[in-house]
Amino acid sequence: MCSVEGRRTAAVLGAVVADAAAQPLHWIYDKNKLDNLIGETEDITFWEPSANPFYCIPTGRQSGYGDQAYVILKSLVENKGLDIQSLKNATYTFFGPESDYEHVVNAAYKDKSDAVKKTFPIKGPWRHFSIKEFLANHKAGKEETGSPTDEQIDCVLRIVPVVAMYAGHPKMLNIAEEVVRITQESDFTVVVALCAARILEHFILNGPSEGVLEAVIKQMDDPNRANPQELDRAMIGKLREVLQGKQTSHSDMAKQLRID
Repeated sequence: MCSVEGRRTAAVLGAVVADAAAQPLHWIYDKNKLDNLIGETEDITFWEPSANPFYCIPTGRQSGYGDQAYVILKSLVENKGLDIQSLKNATYTFFGPESDYEHVVNAAYKDKSDAVKKTFPIKGPWRHFSIKEFLANHKAGKEETGSPTDEQIDCVLRIVPVVAMYAGHPKMLNIAEEVVRITQESDFTVVVALCAARILEHFILNGPSEGVLEAVIKQMDDPNRANPQELDRAMIGKLREVLQGKQTSHSDMAKQLRID
């Protein structure tokens, strides 16, 4: 991975392998339950049997996050770059009503009734909320297909193949924003995704770097920066909080920075 090209490849491979490795323990929100499950086990990757409380798919398969990245990667390669309409069509086909993502329980937007919860985990992949909104909007023929309210981490996974292809390109951030807005239209989601895109691009172009957050803060603080967002200042503040908490444990820092 000493070359830029090697790091482009590593970014994609690292993301897809990590997604599959974590999938069986995905979305266990009760920390005590998770701690009791894994105990003193040092290697919890590719856990068997699946303990995912929402959906159950074979260990080694991608989650809905990884599948989104896969669809984007495949479209970028087939079209030799971003083709928005082609990507929308591919996303609809992969996650739509004729796919194995179609499930009667998971079809509702956000049904949290006890009757529905008792059917968890569903046998099959979980269709994310932003994907549900995308499917409805795309089917209706809307130009803007992204969810205006979904602000989940899908955005960060979606930009990995984009940055891997376009790192160093002057339009990288613009292209990343276009890809994110296909399924997530929220400005907050976009600014989070573009911050992650800058971080990943830095590693791809420069290799291991202790000062990556400082470098990204400097970029986002530049009045002449590429693809400026209104919420860039807020994101800079969060990055500075992370820097100040370098000695804090990951779990404690996550609680401190959590945005509900």
